[in-house]
Amino acid sequence: MRKTRLAGIVVGCGLPVVGDYARAELPPLIPREVLFGNPDRLSPKISPDGTRLAYIAPHEGVLNVWVRDIGTSEERVVTRDRRRGIRFYFWAHDNRHVLYIQDEDGDENWHIYAVDLTTNDMRDLTPIKGVQARIVGTEPRFPDEILVAINDRDPQLHDIHRLHLETGKLTLEARNDQGFVGWVADHELRVRGAVGVRPDGGLEMKVRNSGAEEWRTLTRWDAEDALNSGPIGFTSDDRGLYVISSAGSNTGELRRIDVAGGEETVLARDDVADVAEVLVHPLHKTVQAVGFQKERMVWKVLDGSIAEDFAAIERLQRGDFGIINRDDADRTWLVYFQSDDGPVVYYAYHRETRRADRLFSNRAALEGLTLARMKPVTIPARDGLELHGYLTLPPGVEPEDLPMVINVHGGPWWRDRWGFNSEVQWLANRGYAVLQVNFRGSRGYGKKFLNAGNREWGGKMHDDLVDGLRWAAAQGLVDTKRVGLFGGSYGGYATLVGLAFTPDLFACGVDIVGPSNLITFMKTIPPYWKPLEPIFFDRVGHPEKDADFLKGRSPLFRAHAIEKPLLIAQGANDPRVKKEESRQLVEALEKAGRTVEYIEYADEGHGFARPENRLHFFARAERFLAEHLGGRYEPAEMPEAEPGHPPQATQLPAD
Repeated sequence: MRKTRLAGIVVGCGLPVVGDYARAELPPLIPREVLFGNPDRLSPKISPDGTRLAYIAPHEGVLNVWVRDIGTSEERVVTRDRRRGIRFYFWAHDNRHVLYIQDEDGDENWHIYAVDLTTNDMRDLTPIKGVQARIVGTEPRFPDEILVAINDRDPQLHDIHRLHLETGKLTLEARNDQGFVGWVADHELRVRGAVGVRPDGGLEMKVRNSGAEEWRTLTRWDAEDALNSGPIGFTSDDRGLYVISSAGSNTGELRRIDVAGGEETVLARDDVADVAEVLVHPLHKTVQAVGFQKERMVWKVLDGSIAEDFAAIERLQRGDFGIINRDDADRTWLVYFQSDDGPVVYYAYHRETRRADRLFSNRAALEGLTLARMKPVTIPARDGLELHGYLTLPPGVEPEDLPMVINVHGGPWWRDRWGFNSEVQWLANRGYAVLQVNFRGSRGYGKKFLNAGNREWGGKMHDDLVDGLRWAAAQGLVDTKRVGLFGGSYGGYATLVGLAFTPDLFACGVDIVGPSNLITFMKTIPPYWKPLEPIFFDRVGHPEKDADFLKGRSPLFRAHAIEKPLLIAQGANDPRVKKEESRQLVEALEKAGRTVEYIEYADEGHGFARPENRLHFFARAERFLAEHLGGRYEPAEMPEAEPGHPPQATQLPAD
C-alpha cells in the first residue's frame, strides 16, 4: 500500500536525530541549506569591453543577474525573475544588453529575454507561448544582432531567425526543411553549417558557401561516432570547420576540415579520453587549448602565447580550472577552480601582470568546513571491461563496513567528474560511502566504451553498477546489507532497475524523474527530440519493433519484485520523462501491495530548480535514507503544502 504522506507532514517521529552509524569522529552536520539552498554568487562574466562584471546571485530569494562596474563595489540587480531563478545568461556584444533564457515551471520552452542596462527595460524577445528558442550564434562584428532557433512553425523543427536586439524584430534566416538538429553560423553571422541525423542513427554534416546556396555534405559520421562527434565552429577565415570527430579513431579528436575540399587535419587528440573542452580566442577564432577529462581535467595548450598564462593560473590554488570568458582585448580572463573538498572559486586573471584577484566562491559557508575527498578508482567489470569512477568516504571514520549509496549519473550518455558535488558531500557528511561508477555508455572514454552501452539499459550497464558494489565490498569498505541507490533521469531508471531486477542487493532506492517503462518513455519524448529518434532507436531500442525487448528492461513490468523501500520524486511538467512514468509505477506498486513514497512537484520539470523544492526533497530523502541505511540526518519540520505556496508537492489521490 501507499504511504499517504503529504509534503507538509513531518515524516516519522521515532527516528533518532543521529542514526545508528553516528560516531564522534564524524564532522558536524552541514545544514542542507548550505548545500542545496541558493548559492551566494556564481557564473561571473566580464563584458566584452572589459568594464563591467555580471554574475548570478539571489535577490529576494530568487537567483537573478547582478552587474557592477569593475573597480567599484557598487552592484545592482538587473533582472526581475520572481519564480524559478536565472541559470543561463550572457553579454551581448553591444555591451549594453544582458540576455538570459527562462522557461515556465520546467517545461523547457525556453524564451530569450534581454535587459537594457541603459534604460533598465526588460523584454521577452521570443514571446510565443509553447515554443522553444535556442541561441545559435553571436559575433563581435554584429553587436546588435544574434541568431536564434525557434520551433514556432513545426514543434519538431527549429527554424533560424535573425534577431535585432534594439527593435526585437525577427527575420527568417534559414527554414529547416531537412530535419536538422544543429546549426553553425560563420563569422559573418551567416548560417553555413547544419547537422542532420541519418536513419541509421549516424550524423551528416552539411555546409554551404553562403547563407542562400544549396546545402552539400561535408562529412558523415557513422552511428558509432554520433555521440562523440560534431561541429565546434568555423575557423577565423570561414574556410575551415573545427569539429570533434572519432571517425577512424577510438577517441573524439579535435580536427579542422577544409570546407572546400573536405581534407581533415588532426589538431589535438588523446589515446584514452575524448576532447572535452575547446578554448577559442574570442576575436581571432583560433583554438588555443584543448581539455581532456580523464580522472581529472588535463589541458593541452596549442597556442604558445598563452602557455605561461595557463602555468600561472594553475598555481593559484589546488583543483581543476577552466576559463569562463574574457574581454575582447584579451587582457582579463575569468577563471573558475573546481576542487573536491571546497566550493567553486572564481578569479579575475590579468594577463599583463599574470596575477589574479579572487572574486568570490559560490558557497562561502562551505569554506573551512571538513569536507570529503573524492578518489578516482578503477573497477574491473565481469566481462573484462575497465570501469572508472569516484569513491568518496565520510571523513573522520574508519573506512570499513560503511553504509553506502551508489550515486548514478543521468544521461546515460554523460559522466561523473572529479570536483565538488553537493549530493556527494551531503551523503558523505551523513556517514555514507559514495560510489560513482562511469558505467559503459558513459561519455568521455572513447567510442568503444560509449557504444558498449548500446541496448544495455537495464542490462550490462546495470551489471557495471553491481560490479562496483562487489568491488567496494571486496575492499572491506561496505556493509552489503546497507547499500542504497540514488539517481536522477537515467540514474532514477537505474535505481528502479536495481530494486526490480536485483532486489536482494539493495536496501532502498531514491528515484528522481526516472522512466519506468521504456516503451512509453520512448513514445512520449518531446517533439523537438523527434529528429533524434534514430539515435534512441539504435542505442536503446525501437518501441514497436523491439517492444518485447524493451518491456523486459522496464522496471514497471517487475513492480511485483520491488520489495525494498522506494522514494520517487517527479516534476509535474517534465517534458523528457513525463509524470506518467512515475505515476504508473506507483499504481503498479500499490496493486502489488508494496509501499512507496511519492512526491510530485507541481512547478518543476526534469529536476528541481527552485530552492524550496530542493530543500524539501532532500529533507525527505535524508530521513528516508537514515531510516533504511542508518546514516545521520538533520531534523527539520516541513511546512504543510498549501495551494500556490511552495513547496508545491502533491500526492496521487487515494483510490
